[in-house]
Amino acid sequence: MRPFHFTRKRSTAPAALLIVPCLTWPHATWAQASPTDTITVTTTREAVRLWEVPASIGLIDGRSLRETAPAHPQQIMSQIPGVAVAVTNGEGHTTAIRQPFTTAPLYLFLEDGIPTRATGFFNHNALYEVNLPDAASIEVVRGPGSALYGSDAIGGLIHVITRGASGRSGGSANLEAGSHGWRRLLAAAEWSEGLRVSVNRTHTDGWREATGYDRLSLGLRWDRALGNGLRIKSILNTTDIDQQTGANTPLPLNDYLQNPRRNNFAIAFRQVQALRASTEWEWDRGPTLWTLTPYARANAMVLNGSFNLASDPRVEDTNVRSLGLLAKWRHDFGGTWKPRLIAGLDLEHSRGTRVEDALNTTRTGSGASTIYTAYTLGARIYDYAVDFHSLSPYAHLELQPAPTLRLTLGLRHDVIAFDMDNRITAAQTQAASRWYGQLPEARARFEQVSPKLGLSWTPARELNLFASVHDGFRSPSESQLFRAGSATNAADAGQRARLALGLKPIQATQAEAGLRVQHGDLSSEWVVYRLDKRDDLVTQRDLATNLSTAVNAGHTRHQGLEWSLGARLCAQWRVDSAWSWASHRYVDWVTATANFSGKAIESAPSVVGHTRLTWRPSSRQFAQVEWARMGPYWLEASNSATFGRYAGHDVFNLRASHRLSDRLRLSARLMNLSDRRHADSASVSSNTPVFSPAMPRSVYIGLEVQ
Repeated sequence: MRPFHFTRKRSTAPAALLIVPCLTWPHATWAQASPTDTITVTTTREAVRLWEVPASIGLIDGRSLRETAPAHPQQIMSQIPGVAVAVTNGEGHTTAIRQPFTTAPLYLFLEDGIPTRATGFFNHNALYEVNLPDAASIEVVRGPGSALYGSDAIGGLIHVITRGASGRSGGSANLEAGSHGWRRLLAAAEWSEGLRVSVNRTHTDGWREATGYDRLSLGLRWDRALGNGLRIKSILNTTDIDQQTGANTPLPLNDYLQNPRRNNFAIAFRQVQALRASTEWEWDRGPTLWTLTPYARANAMVLNGSFNLASDPRVEDTNVRSLGLLAKWRHDFGGTWKPRLIAGLDLEHSRGTRVEDALNTTRTGSGASTIYTAYTLGARIYDYAVDFHSLSPYAHLELQPAPTLRLTLGLRHDVIAFDMDNRITAAQTQAASRWYGQLPEARARFEQVSPKLGLSWTPARELNLFASVHDGFRSPSESQLFRAGSATNAADAGQRARLALGLKPIQATQAEAGLRVQHGDLSSEWVVYRLDKRDDLVTQRDLATNLSTAVNAGHTRHQGLEWSLGARLCAQWRVDSAWSWASHRYVDWVTATANFSGKAIESAPSVVGHTRLTWRPSSRQFAQVEWARMGPYWLEASNSATFGRYAGHDVFNLRASHRLSDRLRLSARLMNLSDRRHADSASVSSNTPVFSPAMPRSVYIGLEVQ
């Protein structure tokens, strides 16, 4: 079979985006914050100027969020260079930040500085638990974070900052309707006392067969200033999701091109509940700032995963409840070198449960064309509870040896412990011809010290250079430690369960250097990086028992260039562009079946790009054309010419809005303007290239009332 490629004429539209007339318009306005004054809150959990931070941080402000009106995280996250998000189903996603597209726990998702999930209970779909369209801003740190963050922050941190009250009483409602049964209500009410309440009610029938999706999110934020430097921020957010999860069903090439609505996994589903509550107490005493943030959260999910149906069909019921505390002290000492010290302690206790029942599936067809039509519940294969504890002290020191030079040094010590109690007393459970090993109880404990070093130099007002070296790590998850998977006999299943307890954290080291430039109405950032990941999990065969199991034996290297540009072309026109080039390779990757060392990693595009051309003739009118570029990538790890590469794609979107009055605004979005067939993901299944078709041309109309 020849490699898969689209055959089409090269588009001239990307070049045309930059060749536009600058029309004279008497009421034209444009307000764009200077990057030299841009504020970030992620690295130190408080507001600092971006140019003082030796890290590559991308920011999406509230205006971009409102104008983009994302129906999926993919539609907003690509505005940051080096960040790519792929659609799975509903608002589900996989992420690629200095990593291939993956479901692995390589990213830390935060809401107002608090992780949305406990360490070891990662969900790659975490952004669908957050009300993105209503956020105040989104910040993304590419690569391992500062000393204030621990496990999972290898590829990066995604920090969603909630929207507070504006200080005036009032309300707004934005009602949307669109293709494929899309309906969404975004509404909010505010009171002058600092209270804001929001709601997101979304429904879609899905454009493919049996891919409906319903979402209800409620949010509350109350900001209060009590005087004498004391401020309180209380947040309560909850999300309920019910979706059919076959939206990313991969199809062989002929079905992908001729019958993309087909869904082979119509029996799959996902039901999610998430709740997060916190109160931040901040006491500002001049050079000293104290911050205490107690929080609680609950995550629950019932999942019949489409990705499990072929190999290990099951329904998973997981629950995690957490209590935690973030405590931070910051002091500015003054004097020579102007030292600033931040010290803190993160504490958390979580209790998670996992109950799994095997499925007996009814199917037709074979290989990559298998269709799953029904199921019945089978034997219970897992039923255990896990207590998780973490204690993480850290210190972050900033020094200013010269007016234009700032040094940062950080150190974090994470102590993480899991304690599993099995509610199944049998040594093994069985479903059909599969056996699952059971340990009556098990414990795992990990300690990790992560140093950080950074430098930021501003030799001129319009120029900033930075460099940093950061260590990061990822703790094994509870499912990797205590859910070792199936084997073909009872003895191997028991051995697999015992071997899983030997897993260690994955280690990562990143070095990066960057250049920021601000000259008049033009701003740009260039970043080069190299990230090495060691002790990664590889499935290898034990020579004594001939059993294949996951071990810490992999080494991968990720390096590249990220570039962004923002420029006002004239009074009404602006262009913003974000691009990255990357190389992702297996350095040492020997599995039970092959040696992939030296090969390019699959599902890892070398080029990802995003460009927006915005026309704003007045404060009442807005139009934007967007070009998203996804470069080619290999379909599987051997880089075989037999299967080849996905050739990549270019997608164009159009957005516009017009304010009819001070209280009414009409908006429209036309997604996939050229109706180009392209894939959300591509891989190999049953020795067959398969492609998950992306949504065709779709239109959405909205009316906002204030």
